[in-house]
Amino acid sequence: MLSYIIRRVAQSALVLFVVGLVAFSMFRFVGDPIDNMLGQERTMEDVERLRAQLGLDQPFPVQYVKFLQEAVQGNFGVSFRQGRPVAEILAERAPATLELALVSAVFAIVLGIALGVFTAIRRDGFAANFIMSASLIGVSLPTFLIGILLIYVFSVELGWLPSFGRGEVVDLGWWNTGLLTSSGLKALILPAITLGLYQMTLIMRLVRSEMLEVLRQDYIRFARARGLSDRTINFRHALKNTMVPVITIIGLQLGAIIAFAIITETVFQWPGLGLLFINAIQFVDIPVMAAYLMMISVIFVTINLAVDILYAFIDPRLRVSA
Repeated sequence: MLSYIIRRVAQSALVLFVVGLVAFSMFRFVGDPIDNMLGQERTMEDVERLRAQLGLDQPFPVQYVKFLQEAVQGNFGVSFRQGRPVAEILAERAPATLELALVSAVFAIVLGIALGVFTAIRRDGFAANFIMSASLIGVSLPTFLIGILLIYVFSVELGWLPSFGRGEVVDLGWWNTGLLTSSGLKALILPAITLGLYQMTLIMRLVRSEMLEVLRQDYIRFARARGLSDRTINFRHALKNTMVPVITIIGLQLGAIIAFAIITETVFQWPGLGLLFINAIQFVDIPVMAAYLMMISVIFVTINLAVDILYAFIDPRLRVSA
């Protein structure tokens, strides 16, 4: 088992190295940050001095190795645009993204499981068929279009909820939160629904299909023959066995929620990491772009590594075949 974990950790480290190398290479083609940092009256001496100061005059392999060495220590360099440490900027934006991802995940998990169980139990009813048909909206429409539709209905036409921003936040010293103010909670509703709608429909459909499969098993028929109530059969026996593959999908989707927050944060001008990344692209802020991509890669790789190790604990055959 220990050798299996070591191999998986080594593979994960290799994946992070390759992802970072590809990203760092691609960012070279976004543009020259010197053009955005210096004005029109710049001289060649100014350009060369700033290029040497930022380390851009060094060969690409040297820049990448230096970036990795400092990233391992939590130092992602200095933002070309703001002139501040990237780690400090990420720490300021992280609460907004994490709160948005948390609320979206709770919305997707709670509503997805509840509707999945309901549509499985009442699979021939009008309400279940209507929910399944309506869920196609969450699966088919792109996220940005859902966000724009929600803004038009609830902000422009009805005027119930704000269309952009995070609202009023409370500074707790190490964390700033909008969950403790009414304007912060109102500002969170539309982005959270937009970000979590696809995940919710995915979980709902998965729960429904798994539960329908479980309800056809012989032990469920035996439980009915014993005279157990429908409530006991559905929630104590069927739902429990349905949740095994669902939990795996939910774990993988949590990383996707943080990564896909870029689109939602752009639509709603949500001051999180996703909007920071979009602004970094516009100003060719390579340290911020690289740090963001590495952070997202670490989240995905860590979740997949945890799932692989969990599978190995559950099924010993994977340890032998790996």
